[in-house]
Amino acid sequence: MFIQSENISLRATEPSDAPLIYHWENDTSVWHVSDTVMPYSLFHIEQFILNNTDLYSSKQIRLMIDEAKTGKTVGCIDLFDFDPFHERISLGLLIAVDYRNKGFAAEAIKLVEKYIFKTLNLNQLHCVIGANNTKSIKLFEKMGFKNCGLRKAWIKTSDGFIDQLEYQKINPDRALNLQVL
Repeated sequence: MFIQSENISLRATEPSDAPLIYHWENDTSVWHVSDTVMPYSLFHIEQFILNNTDLYSSKQIRLMIDEAKTGKTVGCIDLFDFDPFHERISLGLLIAVDYRNKGFAAEAIKLVEKYIFKTLNLNQLHCVIGANNTKSIKLFEKMGFKNCGLRKAWIKTSDGFIDQLEYQKINPDRALNLQVL
């Protein structure tokens, strides 16, 4: 276990997670939120897990979200586009369908913020959300993320293009010390 709270823990991926990640990555119903347009092979996912061991060289990491009571994996967090110079990283979050609306996402965000802001001592965590994804917008706003941008007609769907919103959260320990030029 990596970071834990009363209800969940975040941990590094293991080779045994490959089949579950394979299932999630190839679920076309979530491709619109992950910018995925083609399936992943199980081999590709296994290689990602085996080779993704250093955040500073790969610029990304995937953390699995486990329920504390059962030990079941309920989702994952992707941290990507790591920029050590500007001290920021992007966040992607997936909670399995059977575990949604149970507080796992909010708790996982709290835990990953602790890792990003306390352990890595980064300045900023950011994400992008489709303008039609009201549940995610409410979640991230509730978690203190601020809407900081709009990408017009950014995501192509079967119904046409949708806007994408940019959200960010500044490290609260540093927010008061920031000077904007």
